[in-house]
Amino acid sequence: MKRSGRRLAVATTVAAMAMSLAACGGGSSGASSDGTVTLHVQAWKGGGAEPANVAEINKAFEKAHPKIKVDFEYITANDTYVQKLQPELLGGKAGDVIMVDTDKMKKWGASGYLADLSGESWASRIAPDAKPFAQADGKTLAMPMELIGIGLYANMDLLKKAGITEVPADWPTFLADLAKVKKAGIDPIALPDKSGWTGSSVFQASGSTTVYQKNKQWDADFLDGKASFNPDWKASLEQLKTLEDKGYVNWKNQLGIDEWAQGPQDFSAGKSAFWYQGAWQVSNIKKAGFPVSFAPWPGGAEGTKPNSMLFAGTMWGVNSQSQQGDAAREYVKFWSQNENLAKYLEAENAESPFTDGTTPEATETTAFTTAFKEGRYRILPSDSWYAAANETEIGSRIQAYLLGKASAAQTLKDIQTAASAK
Repeated sequence: MKRSGRRLAVATTVAAMAMSLAACGGGSSGASSDGTVTLHVQAWKGGGAEPANVAEINKAFEKAHPKIKVDFEYITANDTYVQKLQPELLGGKAGDVIMVDTDKMKKWGASGYLADLSGESWASRIAPDAKPFAQADGKTLAMPMELIGIGLYANMDLLKKAGITEVPADWPTFLADLAKVKKAGIDPIALPDKSGWTGSSVFQASGSTTVYQKNKQWDADFLDGKASFNPDWKASLEQLKTLEDKGYVNWKNQLGIDEWAQGPQDFSAGKSAFWYQGAWQVSNIKKAGFPVSFAPWPGGAEGTKPNSMLFAGTMWGVNSQSQQGDAAREYVKFWSQNENLAKYLEAENAESPFTDGTTPEATETTAFTTAFKEGRYRILPSDSWYAAANETEIGSRIQAYLLGKASAAQTLKDIQTAASAK
């Protein structure tokens, strides 16, 4: 997904060069005279607006491993991260431990840059539905750090002004609440979609309930040619247009607003009652001072409970060229332990990807976490038909639909084509 930055141009010679570069070594240099080694860790979390308790965990690691010092490097997410790491990997100069997502894991793993971690003790603890996102060709190439939610934010102060006391759980109630909010003179909902991410993601979030509650195996059926977007996803697509038809959102305006910078700022400023984004924003939104709730997109029929939608987010990979392979594996192992990973999950407001993991409790995310614990959830198929390039194309097609440039039928056909692309 866009947040993790998944546009990656891999040179055709990379795979061939990877093995020869491994002999040159990468990451940190050897141990100091007293046996202390320095571990270079690179990530797009742990700095900027998303510290995510990374510094705290690194400090705890160094205390538990006094002969290993962590040299942590924060790099801005998305294209900046890829543009820095790609040539460093190619030149054997990247970190010993590097943050990846499913897309990077597959591409960098295929180029030989990531060590096989299948034999690590934590690998057998990965939850079955999280495991595919950390594996390629049957090998575990990364340690999943989180399953992170994407859903509906609500400013509870603004809802209270409209006479609403709880976040809606189904589509009819949601529409009724949006009408009440608008009547109270409050902007009902913000869905900034400049990059095409929000429209595509809301489409997915709605389908997580309208499609997957009917058929939990829809992804497998689609990949086997047994299911199609039309008619299965028609209701989810039409929900987007309904929001405009009823006057709750102006898509032409929303397509001019950036999801990642302006969107969070506007919601924090109290400019709308509802907003759509990832759970990683909860900690920042709380700083605005008003009570906030984060819940699944209420896309189902009247009286039904919605499914949460999750994304297999950040993961740790070990650079196969590292001269500090043992220390790197110790670092990843440390993060896999519940008491350590819980600090990251708390900051991210995310769910644990391990079968015995601890998912943090927070008042703001109760509705979302409850759905997860009850098994009412679906993980975005970023390992198959919703991979990076497919996601981008689907978002573009939905933007055209929202601007009235394509019918629902044509859009679903275009989405099917994009999702089928290899």
